[in-house]
Amino acid sequence: MSSPALSGGASLFTGFTRLCKGLAVVLIGGHVVVQILPTALTYLALIPARTIPFAWNLITNGYIEQSVYGVVVSLIGLLVMGKLLEPVWGSKEFLKFIFVVNLLTSLCVFVTAIALYYITRQENYLYMPLLGFHGVLSGFLVGIKQIVPDQELSILRIKAKWLPSIMLLISIAISFFTAESATYLPTLVFGTYMGWIYLRYLQSKPETKLRGDPSDDFSFSSFFPEFLRPVIDPIASIFHRLLCRRSETSTDAHGYTLGGAALPGSDPIEASRRRERGARALEERLTAERLAAARNEEESERDATENV
Repeated sequence: MSSPALSGGASLFTGFTRLCKGLAVVLIGGHVVVQILPTALTYLALIPARTIPFAWNLITNGYIEQSVYGVVVSLIGLLVMGKLLEPVWGSKEFLKFIFVVNLLTSLCVFVTAIALYYITRQENYLYMPLLGFHGVLSGFLVGIKQIVPDQELSILRIKAKWLPSIMLLISIAISFFTAESATYLPTLVFGTYMGWIYLRYLQSKPETKLRGDPSDDFSFSSFFPEFLRPVIDPIASIFHRLLCRRSETSTDAHGYTLGGAALPGSDPIEASRRRERGARALEERLTAERLAAARNEEESERDATENV
């Protein structure tokens, strides 16, 4: 089927889902709280030295933005990407993805901060507040890579499957010129990786009783240019076997196995169908938005004619 480019016009900023709007209110509320009560940052942000006993900040930190810029970026990312992902995944799965990716990312960032302290003996790694929704946004980019990999941004002509890789490449490059890269770079890296782990191995699909996405187009090496994949694949296979290894004998479903037992949900046909559903949902949404825009334009022209 034909693949329309991802819209870059005003229609991209309409048609947001009710769940995304509710989450947007949560993000705005979190920002307002830390502005009115700065001391709340101590209890809501992830501060490694204080995570014990304030373990809840492993969850709350992802929904707190300290700067207006951070709020704006998070809101735009949530609303725009959410309206593409939620119709394909469903509201329950969409919310589950946000919760799991945020929690796993926070755990990884916490461990990284502790490790950096023991390596460098710099206490700032223990007391710097780590917060923001950008880890989940990174995971959203992986979700878009999964469901509409060949869609193109209408302005940049970049395929959606490269968005996570480009985002990480730019972030890493910027980190060399910023002193506070430790406050955002680990979150972006782990958010991307945890988003991929969840979608690759853990995401359940009750309607088909399948789990994960084992397709080659969604492998770890697919985040890298073609010439690097022969180097990446052997390394990635080590981590792959830790989570889920392929059986030595092929099955009809080409399923993942764990301890020799086939896991449900490793059907590449279902992965292809999911991408088709994502592309179809996007195409239908864009078509509806174009029709609505055309209808509004006709009504405006008719009103103008009547006024004359």
